[in-house]
Amino acid sequence: MLQIALWKRLSILLVCVIGLLLATPNLFYGPVERHNDAATALERGSVPTPEIEAALAEWPSFLPSGLVNLGLDLRGGAHLLAEVQLEDVYAGRIDGYWPEVRDTLRDLRGTIGTIRRQESPPDELRVRISQPEGMQAAVDAVRALASPIVSLTGVGQTDIDVSGAGDILTLTLSEAERAATDDRTLQQSLEIIRRRVDEAGTREPTIQRQGADRILIQVPGIGSAQELKELIGTTARLTFHPVIARGADSATTPDADQLLLPDMEDEGVFYLLERSPVVTGDDLVDSQPGFDQNGLPAVTFRFNPSGARAFGVYTSENIGAPFAIVLDEEVVTAPTIQSAITGGSGQITGNFGVDEANRLAILLRAGALPAELVFLEERTIGPELGQDSIDAGQIAALVAMAAVVVFMVLSYGLFGAFATLALGINVALIFGLLSLIGGTLTLPGIAGIVLTIGMAVDANVLVFERIREELKTAKGPARAIELGYEKALSAIVDANITTFIIAVILFTLGSGPVRGFAVTLGIGILTSVFTAIFVTRLLIVLWFERRRPRQIEV
Repeated sequence: MLQIALWKRLSILLVCVIGLLLATPNLFYGPVERHNDAATALERGSVPTPEIEAALAEWPSFLPSGLVNLGLDLRGGAHLLAEVQLEDVYAGRIDGYWPEVRDTLRDLRGTIGTIRRQESPPDELRVRISQPEGMQAAVDAVRALASPIVSLTGVGQTDIDVSGAGDILTLTLSEAERAATDDRTLQQSLEIIRRRVDEAGTREPTIQRQGADRILIQVPGIGSAQELKELIGTTARLTFHPVIARGADSATTPDADQLLLPDMEDEGVFYLLERSPVVTGDDLVDSQPGFDQNGLPAVTFRFNPSGARAFGVYTSENIGAPFAIVLDEEVVTAPTIQSAITGGSGQITGNFGVDEANRLAILLRAGALPAELVFLEERTIGPELGQDSIDAGQIAALVAMAAVVVFMVLSYGLFGAFATLALGINVALIFGLLSLIGGTLTLPGIAGIVLTIGMAVDANVLVFERIREELKTAKGPARAIELGYEKALSAIVDANITTFIIAVILFTLGSGPVRGFAVTLGIGILTSVFTAIFVTRLLIVLWFERRRPRQIEV
């Protein structure tokens, strides 16, 4: 008998209703978008204003408010061209060598005398020794610190070059290491920018390398280039330094192994710090906004095991001494160590609000940019392909649906009408799922929907043709419909799985609009299989139970 259990019927109806509700906000895009912007502003601590309250009133809060993000080619967005300051990375690498070089040369004091770091360019480390006759021994000892380069172009080469002239020993990065460092820095910057801009993975930004040291960033739906710059943020480089002196004068000239940095809160106050940090933000594994014991916004952080161990050792050996938490070349706070901090977690407090604490937590969680970004070009861009192309895409979707409706009704009569009704539900489900995940719709994405419209009735065609064959041999129409769905199921599943695999490959290997096409195609396959196997069948069963026909024509 042709039957569907009650719970299955209710489940199918529930899925359809939820899909339609999720898709509904896209019919009122402007009011819903203003409502969402106002709600976001309130969440970030903005004071309610008549404009915000009016925007909130434009859409009922009890209804879904998720929207399909429109891509650069449909809506425009923000465009930035950034240059990565690779020299910053060289300086950081050189500073990182100093503690190891210092400890190595200390073991040779009987041969080279006293050692002292000298002022030098950012990409060099210069050390003066008091006994120049021992220079060769010093050079050989420091060369022993070299490591082989891990890259295809640097096979057989080491990461540092060491030379001596007079009483000055000089350490620099080798050319092969500079090239490998440049490549790693660009790749790391690309990934961190992508995580900051698209933490949920649904914006479909264009983030790609251009030339030797530049990155192109295009993000749809961003109102201005300034908003995108704020989203990317600063380097968010967090370090922890021993404090030598507080309240130093800005005119103080620090030694080569010291830093002079301003206080973030107190203007005119400077700290003299040791250049080599105890722990860096690279050891952070988590960062979350919160509140301190006074109820003020703060940021909590947690180190990985190696960072927690180093932090614990330092704090246990320096109880009573101050240490500075430095963020992007500014001292956030410099508390005194009251006891050993062995838990690997801590808290940053400062003069910032809830929104700033949340942004700082995101930046730290995404990771520090390895080098500063200088924005060479910034602009807000409109639709790339023009309104005519957008209208053409919409017309193509409507024409495709109309052609499918006409074909199905002429070919399969009433059953074809059921299939076209399910097709409309299918399109609504696609937009509902895109709204749920915050997906981005591009012009290729519209092409994916148009393709899905054509493919959506394939399953129905297979079922209806099988029903026609079964009507010639089966005992009655109910049995023919039941056998039609049973025997066509394997062919439907096989055909759609192969297409879904292609969509997954396109999403994995593609970028930008290609991924947008893959997303709409993949979602369309899932919804079309659901509507063909369940929705159309439910419509036919409901009709059959009501009419009880002795014969049917398909």
